[in-house]
Amino acid sequence: MLDQLEAISERFDEVAQQIVQPEVVSDQKRFMKMSKEYKDLDKIVVQYRAYKQLLEEIDNAKQIIATEKDEDFRELAKAELDELLPRRETMEETLKEMLIPKDPNDSKNVILEIRGGTGGDEAAIFAGDLFRMYQRFCEKMGWRMSLVDFTEGTSGGYKEIVTEVEGEDVYGKLKFESGVHRVQRVPATETQGRIHTSAASVAVLPEAEEVDVELNMNDIRKDTFCSSGAGGQSVNTTYSAVRLTHLPTGLVVQCQDERSQLKNFDKALTVLRSRLYEIELQKHNEAIASQRKTMVGSGDRSDKIRTYNYPQSRVTDHRIGLTVYNLPAVMDGDIGDFIEQLRIAENAERLKEGATA
Repeated sequence: MLDQLEAISERFDEVAQQIVQPEVVSDQKRFMKMSKEYKDLDKIVVQYRAYKQLLEEIDNAKQIIATEKDEDFRELAKAELDELLPRRETMEETLKEMLIPKDPNDSKNVILEIRGGTGGDEAAIFAGDLFRMYQRFCEKMGWRMSLVDFTEGTSGGYKEIVTEVEGEDVYGKLKFESGVHRVQRVPATETQGRIHTSAASVAVLPEAEEVDVELNMNDIRKDTFCSSGAGGQSVNTTYSAVRLTHLPTGLVVQCQDERSQLKNFDKALTVLRSRLYEIELQKHNEAIASQRKTMVGSGDRSDKIRTYNYPQSRVTDHRIGLTVYNLPAVMDGDIGDFIEQLRIAENAERLKEGATA
């Protein structure tokens, strides 16, 4: 591990020197790539240098215990060593975790898609509840969420809603939310007081950049139409909403959130590029393809990753067996514990793979 950390430290010093060179600063793509590498390496190097300092302090304490004749000094050194050794174990675990290869998409922004699944009107209402949950979570994280497109449910909520989320390590955290979310509660329309089960699916797509997917604009058909808001009322009377059709794949994306046709076009193009990027990931990475099928599924009740039970105020994540009894807080965006436990579980799996490789 120390050899690996030392190599990372040397690479960090190289990048720090190169990133200020005029030829790098003038090349925007290269500069952005190196800036990201510098930022990623910096976190590890800071921890590594603190770890090296700690090892020196441990060696000094051991040296005093072995050579010092003054008993008081030796006792002080022993007490210090008792504090330092547990810190070493903690720092070693942290460094091991930091050395686990990261998903290269973790630092990307995302396209977040929520769709009502099984359950009709109640599923659309629940999709709206999930959207608000993610809205609150993004606010807590200091991320920016912007609407791309939506189709409202007949009784509230959304049949489908698509948003863009921008911030630090967005995909690295939100990727665990991909899958089918199931709700158990008495719908407002239920007159007999019976508990219904409904579902909504969540898809989290890493936002593709131009360097990830090269689009041929001749393959894209652009249509414009008037934006519409709640209750079918016209948001504006100009043809600002944009629908893009990718002719080779048949993918259709639309955006009507902005009043500017140009802004809607840019947003729709981002979503289209991200969906195409996801298709490429599926083609070239069988593991990602199978994971995607497992996570997102078909929106059916039986294909679930998390259940929200309103009568018992219970939320259960079925992948890690974690259950909490604070449903109102969860629906208000308090999903950090689930994400952290899922991240820990994923890292544990990667450590196992590394140990058996």
